[in-house]
Amino acid sequence: MPVTAHLLIGPVLRRVVGARATVWVETTEPTFVRVEAEGGAAGSAQTFSAYGHHYAIVVVEDLLPDADHPYRVTLDGREVWPLADSPYPPSFIRTRPADDAEHPVRLIFGSCREATPHATARKLPPDALDAYARRLMTDPQDPDLRPDLIVLLGDQVYADKPTAKIRKFLKRRRAAGYHGPDDEVVSFDEYTKLYLESWRDPEVRWLFATVPSVMIFDDHEIIDDWNTSSSWREEMNEQGWWRERISAGLASYWVYQHLGNLSPDQLAADPLLHKVTTVDDATDLLHDFGLAVDRPESADNTDRPYQWSFALDLGRTRLVMLDNRCNRVLVRGGREMLPAQEWNWFVDQAHGDYDHLVVGSSLPWLMPPAIHNVEAWNEQSADAPSRRRAGNAERLRRMVDLEHWAAFRKSFEALTELFRRLGEGGDGSPTHRVGLSGAYRAPETISVLSGDVHHSYVAKADLGPGVTTPVHQLTCSPIHNQVPAFMRPLMRFSWSRAAARVTRTMAEKAGVPEAPLRWQRLAGPYFGNAVSTLRHRGAHAEMTIEGTSPDGELFEVATVELRP
Repeated sequence: MPVTAHLLIGPVLRRVVGARATVWVETTEPTFVRVEAEGGAAGSAQTFSAYGHHYAIVVVEDLLPDADHPYRVTLDGREVWPLADSPYPPSFIRTRPADDAEHPVRLIFGSCREATPHATARKLPPDALDAYARRLMTDPQDPDLRPDLIVLLGDQVYADKPTAKIRKFLKRRRAAGYHGPDDEVVSFDEYTKLYLESWRDPEVRWLFATVPSVMIFDDHEIIDDWNTSSSWREEMNEQGWWRERISAGLASYWVYQHLGNLSPDQLAADPLLHKVTTVDDATDLLHDFGLAVDRPESADNTDRPYQWSFALDLGRTRLVMLDNRCNRVLVRGGREMLPAQEWNWFVDQAHGDYDHLVVGSSLPWLMPPAIHNVEAWNEQSADAPSRRRAGNAERLRRMVDLEHWAAFRKSFEALTELFRRLGEGGDGSPTHRVGLSGAYRAPETISVLSGDVHHSYVAKADLGPGVTTPVHQLTCSPIHNQVPAFMRPLMRFSWSRAAARVTRTMAEKAGVPEAPLRWQRLAGPYFGNAVSTLRHRGAHAEMTIEGTSPDGELFEVATVELRP
């Protein structure tokens, strides 16, 4: 008798590009997946299998422009979505107008989301993504409520800090002989439990089935402080379980998160997807892939086996999401957030025909000034000729997470200069980009979306009188987590002028040049769970931070117009 397949996770609506959309699912058995939308649009795919799990990403074709398309999912011809007893509104695919140059764009974003409250012993404030979903359910077709895209900026799952439920599962696994730490996931199968726990949250499941989403990792998808420094890598490589952890972490990220970041055309051209969908069992392929893409980066090695950064256009908004973790250059004295080849790709993407540039960076570009100064001082000290001084600085770097853009000064300055050149418009070749020249119209706005730091704020950059484009750092974190109470006064103080003066003096004595820009805080810091909205309409842009009340409702923390 044939085995009946069921939906395990999904459907997850990922990209909507013109008349096409991508829908991702995980099923309990191998099966034929079909997605049918009102109006005759449809797509299908056979699942691929790896590590005993089964997945498909379906490209839905022939959607009508500027329309809502309720859809259903069938497995081997049997309808499994929408759920028969669902109390939630139907899921649908929303397309933009065929000519949407004047159509507004609305993004919601955030980072750092632990699993739902019933899965964790910690008493965290209400989940902001749950709260957003509940509000959208009141009228999913209301353009003032419904975003065009969800942008998740890292720590979608916590491999190194799982919930009590997952820890119990791991304890049983370790007792049965599966190696690894008792309280951290290691294998691909263990990673699947993280996604199952987080993405089957009922409200979030409905939201992911209804609103397109893109994602990038931060450290906790792998482990805290992932790729902080070369010495960190050396220490991790000595752990007997590390090779399986990094292979499983990157392979599962590719399956669960990265596949959905790709457009239909990019999916068709992806060599790994082609391979895994043409073999009976892709376990070995994904295992080897996970190890290959973790290859250490050096300053003169530009041959990367895979690029996690990606870009997309939405109306007159261009979003470029950057990998701040996997492809770092960690060479002493030559640290970079992105290797040269990927940096050049980013610069290419930053030039083009758009009105608003949005850069997704899991780690903030602009931190509180005092923290910026400490990170720049620490990097300079870690490169000191004195072995003792360098060693102490390296230990401090890892102990207190001194690893943001300020701790990669070469990249911080390159990004700042790129924004300056873009904001000035006219002729010019942005820094570190050979052979690119020509006239460019300055964007209406440049915004850097970030998370990681477990508080939310808006900061405005001052890049000089020649820059006509307003440039802002927009940070929203956490969606569902919290910063320890004792740290909050310290983080507030780090924004003060007094703290900035003291730490700048320390950095100056170490030989750190002054930062090539100034910035000021416009809103925050806010320490509660939050989700933020970025709106673009013509030349206008604004950002709203919304927190969660004790009863799980959203309330406005701050709204900031992003103007010169």
